[in-house]
Amino acid sequence: MKHIKGIVFCTFFALIAYCTCKCGFCQSINLNSLTFAIIIGIVIGNVFHKFIPESFKDGISFSAKKLLRLAIILYGFRITFQQIFAVGMQGFWADVIMLSTTYLLGYYLGTRVFKLDKDLCMLTSIGSSVCGAAAVLGTDSMLKADSHKVSLAVSTVVLFGTISMFLYPLLSSLGFVPQDVFGVYIGSTVHEVAQVVAAGSAISPTVCDTAVIVKLTRVMMLVPYLFLLGLYLAKKSKTKRTKVPMPWFAILFVVMCGFNSLNILPVTIKSGIIEFDVLLLTIAMFGLGVETNFEKIKGLGLKPILLAGIMFVWLVCIGALTAKFI
Repeated sequence: MKHIKGIVFCTFFALIAYCTCKCGFCQSINLNSLTFAIIIGIVIGNVFHKFIPESFKDGISFSAKKLLRLAIILYGFRITFQQIFAVGMQGFWADVIMLSTTYLLGYYLGTRVFKLDKDLCMLTSIGSSVCGAAAVLGTDSMLKADSHKVSLAVSTVVLFGTISMFLYPLLSSLGFVPQDVFGVYIGSTVHEVAQVVAAGSAISPTVCDTAVIVKLTRVMMLVPYLFLLGLYLAKKSKTKRTKVPMPWFAILFVVMCGFNSLNILPVTIKSGIIEFDVLLLTIAMFGLGVETNFEKIKGLGLKPILLAGIMFVWLVCIGALTAKFI
């Protein structure tokens, strides 16, 4: 019961963000409720934090972390195995190459060159290489990093993912990548699913469909990553009998993908589940924003943003070569 007040608090503002982003203007500029919610949360958490009762804190933290796991499980209703197989091995290998190289590049530069905190490097790298905010939040559920590090990683996803929505249609008009593989290019390199849809739909319906499928295949790769992360954390632990922390929510995510592939649920019910999932993710993002402390972020400097920027350039340039030659 101690979580109720904080959950209601987060839900109230998440509903405001969710409903606002349904309006025509917000949709015309591709403003999604997750982005809007974290912005509202950051403002409230930093400007009006003195007015938030102490009794709300547990519920806010619960919303930012526990509710998120349920949201990731339900995210599986967006994907079917049939969609993945339809794209073929080209999209799969493009995803594998871009995910692994981007993550390794980000982690190496972050820890060795910029001398940043390892948790921050992991969060920023996984956000750029896999699926944006959902990957950051899923990874944090195992790392249990400080909230300001999570928010900073999510912020870099929002920043460079937003740039992608405008950049990729421009690159398409310049013939930067052949049109027949441009969907693979977008899906294997753009951060968020919503940003993939925005960039792909600005080019053509065919490009958009391919981009979304390649992107959702990339999303599923979060599961083996989290399992490997669990092995790493267990090995790193000083406790001799440490169990490998199984990412059950990620495994259940794959189960939901499999169930969704059976096409048993009516379209209306599945659409309702997806909308409810968007709301849960919005609640989690708002809670995360409230827990963000700007003073701590200032102390990290511009290095994390520069790191994310380098990974963005890598995705754009190397992703183009990968799409052309795979």
